[in-house]
Order: sequence, then C-alpha cells, then structure tokens
Amino acid sequence: MNPLHIAFFNRSFYPDTAATGQLLTELCEGLVRDHGCKVSVVAGLPLIPARADGNGFKRGRLFQREQHKEIEVIRARGTRFSKRRFPGRFSNYVSYFLCACYGGIHLDPPDIVVALTDPPIIGLAAYLASRRYGARFVMSFRDVFPEVARLLEDFQSEIVNRALYRTNRFLVRRADRIVTLGETMRRKLIEGKGADAARTLVIPDWADCSQIVPGPKRNSFSIAHGLADKFVVMHSGNIGLSQGLDTVIGAAALLKGFQDIEFVLVGEGVKKAALADQARASGLGNVRFLPYQPQERLTESFATADVFLVSLKPGLAGYIVPSKLYGILAAGRPYVAMVETECEVADIARKRGCGLLAEPGNPADLAGKILLLHNDRALARHLGINARRAALTFDRPVQVRAYYELFRDLAFGVQASGCTESVQAKA
Repeated sequence: MNPLHIAFFNRSFYPDTAATGQLLTELCEGLVRDHGCKVSVVAGLPLIPARADGNGFKRGRLFQREQHKEIEVIRARGTRFSKRRFPGRFSNYVSYFLCACYGGIHLDPPDIVVALTDPPIIGLAAYLASRRYGARFVMSFRDVFPEVARLLEDFQSEIVNRALYRTNRFLVRRADRIVTLGETMRRKLIEGKGADAARTLVIPDWADCSQIVPGPKRNSFSIAHGLADKFVVMHSGNIGLSQGLDTVIGAAALLKGFQDIEFVLVGEGVKKAALADQARASGLGNVRFLPYQPQERLTESFATADVFLVSLKPGLAGYIVPSKLYGILAAGRPYVAMVETECEVADIARKRGCGLLAEPGNPADLAGKILLLHNDRALARHLGINARRAALTFDRPVQVRAYYELFRDLAFGVQASGCTESVQAKA
C-alpha cells in the first residue's frame, strides 16, 4: 500500500524561525520519520536566513522544488518586503498566495490537503488543490481572522476584515475536519464562524520534552550573560503585536529597586525596538533584550529563568494561543500569565497548578505576582515541578500521533463521531 500523502499549505516553514513554521516543520518531520507518511509542503521563501542568491530561483519561475529530511518542499515565489508596515506584509502574503495556487497544481496527488493560517487566505489555495485532486481538506487554525487582523496598528479596513470573515466561514463550512489549538478557539469557531461541532477538534501545540529538559540555573548561557545570580523574569519568543508587553516594562519600573531582579526579553519581533526605546527612556537598568536563541540552546536559556511571562492582549483569547507556553512547561519553570480567564494558558495554569495569573495591562498586579515567586522560592519550585509534569501531556510525539491518526482516519473513511474530544482531554 502506498504511504499516506499529506500536503500542507503555509508560508512559514524551515528554515524560518517563526513559531508556526517551526511547529509545522516538526510535525512534518514526525509524520515522515515516525509514521511513514509522504509529506509535501507548499511554503514561501524563507525570511530567515535570507540568501544572497535570491533563494536560487531562475528567472521567470513561480516556484521551485526542494527537499528537507525527505519532505518535498514546493517553495512558492513571493515578495520579501519588511513586515513592519502593512503594504509590505500585504504584498508578501498576496504574492505567496498566488504562486502557491500555481505550485499547488504541481503536487503529486495527495490524500489529504491541510491549510494553516499563514497567511489567513492560504486556505483558499489549499481548498482548490483538494478539489483538483479529490483529496480530503483539513483547516488547521493557528489563529483566527479577522479578529487577529485588528492588531495591525498601521492599517484598519472594514472591507478587508469583512473579506477575511467571509473567507473563514467559507473554509470552515467546506473543511472535512477543523483543527483548533484549544477549547476556547474551538468554541469561537463554532459560535462565530459556523464550524460544525462534529467536525471540529482540538490538538494543542507541543514542545519536545526530550530536547527541552529542566536544567541547572548556573550554566554557560546564564554565566555568559551575567544572569546566574539574578532572579530572572524572562519572556522568550516573538516580541510582536499580540502580547501587550508594555505592561512588562511598567512592572520592571515598579521593581527597579530590587537589585537581584532582572527582566530579560529573548527573541525578535516588530515591537522589540519600541519596547527597548521605552525601557531606555524610563532609565531601566533591570531590563535586557537578547537575540533569538536556536533550538539547541533552549534548555540552557530556559533554565536561566526563575519565572517566565506569557501574555496576550485582552479580546484575543481563543483567537490566538501562545505556543511559547509548551517550551516553558518542558523546562520545568513556573510562569505568570497576563491573559483573560478563558484563555487556554489560564486554563492550564489552573488545572495543572503550574502558573499564576495576573490581570492583563496591570503592571502593579504583574509586579506583585513576580514578587510572590521571588519571595517564596518553595512555591516557585512546586509550580515548576507541576509544569514539567504537565509538559508530558503536550509532548511532541503525542501530538504528532494525534495528527497522524486524524489524517489516517479521514483518508480511510472513518466517520467524524467523537471528534469533539480533544487530545488534551484524552491525555
């Protein structure tokens, strides 16, 4: 019997460092390595790192074929303008979408076509490919539009938002299965986008618990950055529009009298420069910005933290699920979450006893929760132990298997009954 062939559509893929691209890469590698699947990805040009040769495209070509660990990559051409302004993002998304539509008709016929949401309209290209090949169509929501589009500080258009809303309703009604990252997201799609409850299920994101493990605070990373003897409050991951990290700078200002407390923001993103300017303007010597850390250094960089921060702007619960949480759990560190009570992160903190909740946008509340863990190290250790225990529920092989079983059952005609049960609940 031929191996199950799954084709994914998403702009971000290896070697991009965006969380969505990294998670998709890990999923594809696991499907090939552990479950014997044939996997294709219709991706965009890698944004990081850029190659001086223009990624090897010959003149006039709209896509090219590559290989990554036995995964076929159809690299659809597109613009690579800066993401800091809407015109650049719009051009990048639309040019990739058009080339992905063309590249998608040059796939070997797949059994399953899966669309992620980078960009939010890519599901249309995947849907067209699924109809061309007579394949089953799966929508895997990483975020939900147009609600997330309202984050764009430099562009607001009701015309665009209405188009995104209609696109999502079209896709959820035609998908054979809909994958969401949490129960709140599942409910938002059912109630707000008309998704069929029987075809909508939850498969959370993950971390690789064999790669990220609890480690000693005193390590080469903490020593190199002078953090081994500090109480480190860390935010690691994208520094973007959705987190509302101004609150962190406000909390740092309130705690600047504590000489041993250091705020460390690790990663890149469109808000990094503005936050660094804000910290400098406030004269905060207890705030530090460090660059993105590669996967092989995550255990040491995460072990440097005494407490992590997870944040999401009010109004976004269920529309975005912060994937950084799962690495924090794997590292066995406690976290303070500045999120709404219905957010998946808050739900895990309550049920698993691995984190504290602070009011979004309230620097004083955040500072108070940080001080609680600073003064009660036994509580911090207890929350960290619970975090590592929770991480095993969200281990990478567990979630990859959940995707494989979904695709296998869908390809071989298993009915949708039972789809409402989440992988998280079963674990």
